Amino acid sequence: MPFQFKGPGPDKTPNPWETISAQTVYDNPWIHVEHREVVNPSGGNGIYGVVHMKNTAIGIVPLDGEGFTWLVGQYRYTLKRYSWEIPEGGGHVGVDPLDSARRELLEETGITAQKWTPLLEMFTSNSVTDEYGVAFVAQDLAFGNAEPEETEQLQIRRLPFSECVDMVMRGDITDVFSMVAILKVNEWLRKGALTF
Repeated sequence: MPFQFKGPGPDKTPNPWETISAQTVYDNPWIHVEHREVVNPSGGNGIYGVVHMKNTAIGIVPLDGEGFTWLVGQYRYTLKRYSWEIPEGGGHVGVDPLDSARRELLEETGITAQKWTPLLEMFTSNSVTDEYGVAFVAQDLAFGNAEPEETEQLQIRRLPFSECVDMVMRGDITDVFSMVAILKVNEWLRKGALTF
């Protein structure tokens, strides 16, 4: 089962796209947006919008010895809807993702963990953004007070992990990072590669 992060950088595959020009159209502390003039792989001229994320996406699936996990509920401004998700947030590039995961889990749930297992890495929407995310399983848990950021109005819910999987399958959890992390943990549990 050991999973090792490869990192967000490019691989050695030749790039069939050519960038003619790149112009910044928006920039803030979290994202950088560019309009690019390109030559596509077929040789045609085109445009491409690229959203560069300035943080690493971080996700955590906390599991206790009784088979329970925790979800975080919050209203997502961009979607105009409420969302149930694994504890997740952003970590500064250059900071160990595990340190960011420890911080996020404590901030959102008040939980600390003694055992951390790398779970996955992913690119969240690779046709538009370079956002890179990593997720961990957190176990051997201890409980304190959550410390959410001022922009977060969170609900915390403890539930059986199997119910979490059911929520994904019913479409009650639609956050892609949460879905992938939950289903991968479920597969590890099914195969005996991970235990409560």
